[in-house]
Amino acid sequence: MSDAPVVAGVDTAVFTVPTDFPEADGTLGWDSTTVVLATVRCGDVTGLGYTYAPAATARVIEDLLADVVTGLPALDVPRMNEAMHRAVRNAGLPGVAAQAIAAVDIALWDLKARLLGLPLVHLLGAARDEVPVYGSGGFTTYDDDRQERQLRGWVEEEGIPRVKIKIAESWGSEEERDRRRVARARAVVGDTVALYVDANGGYGAKQAVRVGGVLADEGVTWFEEPVSSDHLTTLAAIRAQVGLDVAAGEYGYTLPYFEHMLAAGAVDCLQADVTRCGGITVWLRAAALAQARGIEISGHCAPHAHAHAAAAVPNLRHLEWFHDHVRIERILFDGVLSPAGGALTPGADGAPGLGLALNTERAGAYRVG
Repeated sequence: MSDAPVVAGVDTAVFTVPTDFPEADGTLGWDSTTVVLATVRCGDVTGLGYTYAPAATARVIEDLLADVVTGLPALDVPRMNEAMHRAVRNAGLPGVAAQAIAAVDIALWDLKARLLGLPLVHLLGAARDEVPVYGSGGFTTYDDDRQERQLRGWVEEEGIPRVKIKIAESWGSEEERDRRRVARARAVVGDTVALYVDANGGYGAKQAVRVGGVLADEGVTWFEEPVSSDHLTTLAAIRAQVGLDVAAGEYGYTLPYFEHMLAAGAVDCLQADVTRCGGITVWLRAAALAQARGIEISGHCAPHAHAHAAAAVPNLRHLEWFHDHVRIERILFDGVLSPAGGALTPGADGAPGLGLALNTERAGAYRVG
């Protein structure tokens, strides 16, 4: 239609936020996190999306994606997602290009919902009113006191009944400390709280099976990336030998990746990250792939980018309330959600789109470039 609203332009901004304490998992350490923000414009209405990715992601948006979506109908998000995927063919899709697409795609969905005056979950169609979350952090750099304070904050102050800590410290070389930290976490949260662990691919195959037995004794029910998710047959073999639910998928940048993981029988719950896999458009398709196999999906990190899409899928298990990203999103945005009682309620206040607005005063202190 000639009078259909079209995308007028795409803008980017980059923010780097230092951590509140040095953070590390089994295979990586960091002291800051970078957020790339994409803003799409249509008349007086704007939509925002973002990804946790290197600053170079903004250049990919500017050089390869902005012109592709500018001028296209603002309501036709799947068409624009497909056009962006085709535009990065020679650049290589997995990695930064997929994250760039994700930021723009999220912004386009936010824009569409704002143009229609709807919370995004109402545009997508809600499958649930609440999105369960689990507290996630427990970095290997934490001492016992810091870990305990974080766990108690989630459980006692916010009422979140699921928590996760990092293990496989230093590529699995500190196995005894891993065991002690898990035991300590169980003692802190008690027997009624679900306890999860994330090895970030730091263990070897037989080591993961051995540790899995110890974790089961502590009542752990979620074993994330016991080995690298690059090795699907190994992941499937470990899944067959441990009683805990094995989860992986956060490094999925393409829809075929998720299909390969599911076809290999590698996971009990599929993880997908809306800020990595090509945005809400692809995340919803990944959820459908999982549902077709009777598998649940869990949103990885970036809780406010996921919340509305997570509420729109029937096979959602939960969403990661990741300490680092929760803190950043509270700094950068107004309109953030509360996890009180262990669940988010996206769209409950009627705010259009994602319900987020960049707080330029707070965010300005962290803007780079």
